[in-house]
Amino acid sequence: MSINITKTLPRRQLSATPNECCGPVSDAALTTKQAEGLAVGFAALADPVRLKLFSLIAASPNTETCACNLVKPTGRSQPTVSHHLKVLREAGLLLSEKRGTWVWYRVNHERLNELRTPLA
Repeated sequence: MSINITKTLPRRQLSATPNECCGPVSDAALTTKQAEGLAVGFAALADPVRLKLFSLIAASPNTETCACNLVKPTGRSQPTVSHHLKVLREAGLLLSEKRGTWVWYRVNHERLNELRTPLA
């Protein structure tokens, strides 16, 4: 007795209706308030100098960096670096702590995760 395994299978439908593949786009859409909050963070990182500063701080061996160590690697003046650090801090991407005359910066990982989530 032999079994025929070349049975004809139904053709797969090439275009699915929206409800067959996934839910509507609006199910995961950001609210206006969420979009505005995320835009502030993305805008802060959109500047090349700020992105470099952020990466220098994120890559620092002790997870924090003194502002005094950020001038030379960026090739910018101290007031310019301070301005960019302020923008990153106000966007919630950096946390800072004043120690004596210097300010130390570290990445705010909670805020960074907020920016990552909608991109995943």
